Amino acid sequence: MAGTMRVPRSRGALCGTLLVLLGLWGGLLPFVGPYLDFGFEPDRPWVYSAERLQLSVAPGAATVLGGLVVLVSANRVLAMAGAWLAALGGAWFAVGTQVARLWDVDGVGRPLGTEEGRVLGEQLAAFSALGVVVVFLAALALGRFAVVGVKEARAADGHDVHDGPADRDREADPDAGTTQPIAPAAGRYGRDAPPSPWGPVPDDRRVAGEREERPR
Repeated sequence: MAGTMRVPRSRGALCGTLLVLLGLWGGLLPFVGPYLDFGFEPDRPWVYSAERLQLSVAPGAATVLGGLVVLVSANRVLAMAGAWLAALGGAWFAVGTQVARLWDVDGVGRPLGTEEGRVLGEQLAAFSALGVVVVFLAALALGRFAVVGVKEARAADGHDVHDGPADRDREADPDAGTTQPIAPAAGRYGRDAPPSPWGPVPDDRRVAGEREERPR
């Protein structure tokens, strides 16, 4: 079934596009967030740090690369590998800020917001919720590429994808495709009519003739 390894590029178009956009959002938010007064300290844009590289840029790059593979790949195995890469990036978005404390990385900086709701929104938009959505889309792409469609299976077996049941019958019986003219039925209740479960049905013309010959 080597032919089933090829899939339509359109299968991963939606998931791949969304993964690329989300990866760009997560990777660039700490750098461009100060323009919108939404992000993390310092309140100046394009401030680089090792923490931002590990917690935002690295998972963002993995998500973008995986999304591009899902978007453009026509090979099932390669597309699934891209989806796995994006899923790993999303998982790191979700748990990276907690796991990185094992090697003394406290985070990308304090949120710029002061209200509790805004601080929560900045944390969710940059890490936790973002990671969950990325993992969901990557899992959706994995499911789509894991399914072998009917057309793909038939194409792998050497059949035309436009063939239907009638075409398969003609392949089995060459004479099955020839059509014969069907003679019209002889009258409403003629001899060519289907049999009735209540017995033979009289012909209208014969019944009419018997009525004319019957003495009055």
